[in-house]
This record gives sequence, C-alpha cells and structure tokens, in this order.
Amino acid sequence: MAYQYPPTLAKLINELSRLPGLGPKAAQRLAFFLLTEKRQASGELARALLEAESRIHPCPICGNLTDSERCAICADGNRDRGLLCIVESVSDILSLERSQGFSGVYHVLGGVISPLDGVGPEKLNLTGLEARIRENHVTEVIMATNPTVEGEATALYLAKKLKPLGVKVSRLAHGMPVGGNLTYADEATLSLALSGRKEL
Repeated sequence: MAYQYPPTLAKLINELSRLPGLGPKAAQRLAFFLLTEKRQASGELARALLEAESRIHPCPICGNLTDSERCAICADGNRDRGLLCIVESVSDILSLERSQGFSGVYHVLGGVISPLDGVGPEKLNLTGLEARIRENHVTEVIMATNPTVEGEATALYLAKKLKPLGVKVSRLAHGMPVGGNLTYADEATLSLALSGRKEL
C-alpha cells in the first residue's frame, strides 16, 4: 500500500489547495513550510485568520471589508459622494485606489449577473443602492465591472435601472493598455479601443 499523509496533514493540504491560485503541489509545499520551518509563523497565521474572521465584516454602506463601523472610504469626509463607482468585488477597490485617479465612493456588488451560474440581480448587493444615490445626490455612477459577457450584462442591467433616477451612468473605457503593442492585442481589445477613441 502506498504511503499516505496523516489525516490531519491531508486535511490541511486539502483546505490550502482550495485557496485561489494554490494547486495541490503548492498547498503541499506551504503546509510543509508552515509545519516544519516556520512553526511560529503558522500559529501567528492561525491567530490572524481567527481574528479577521471575527472582526472583519462588510461595510453597511458600500460592501467594502472593514473592522470598524464603516470602511475607511465611507468614513472619509473628503471623498466626493456625488461620484459613485460600482465594482464587482472588494479587490477591485484596491486596484482603482492604486491608480490615485478616483476621489469618489464605491459600491461593491459581490459578483455579476450570470444566469449560467444561477446568479440573478437578486443575489447581488443592490439593497439600498437607489436610496444611496438619491440621499447623496449622486450625479454620476461609473460602472467598473470587468469587460466580460457577465460584466457587460450587469453594467447594462444597472444602467437601465439607474438612469430613471436622473443620474449620469458611465462605463470605464476599455482598450489598449499603456505600453501595449498593437501586434499582440486581441481583436476584442482593438475593437473596444477603436470604438472608445477620443479626440486629441
């Protein structure tokens, strides 16, 4: 009979392999590292995970993750509440914040409309969105969903739902990245870049 890991170790490897970007081999290496070379680090990791699980929750205003009553962005009095950016996930906020080109606030959907996966509008974080737009006198809503079929469908659904509120609804521009090369761009990217061109 072939050697098998002890059940406790096998369970750890299995749980680690469920994390995004970690396959079975990477999970195995990480488990061995935590249990042999960095035993103290594994205890600190376990404590940090338990603390995060007990303290981190969605911001009741936007859906961002926070360990306070409101997230840092919603609590920031210098943000432009008239400019609302709708994103698919919390990680999208960090990406947009790194650009340092947006001073408004966010709303996290927690996914996109995907009929094939059984995700309809009712499963997205839309509770209070219309009221928030009215109460904060939002003048523009920016759809920052990903340029996928599901992201586009979600943006179109929300635009149709929000335009009657008298708010401008815009979409993030798509096209060639800075430093990109036309030779290596796919047809869809080039098509979007052409249709979204601006006058110089």
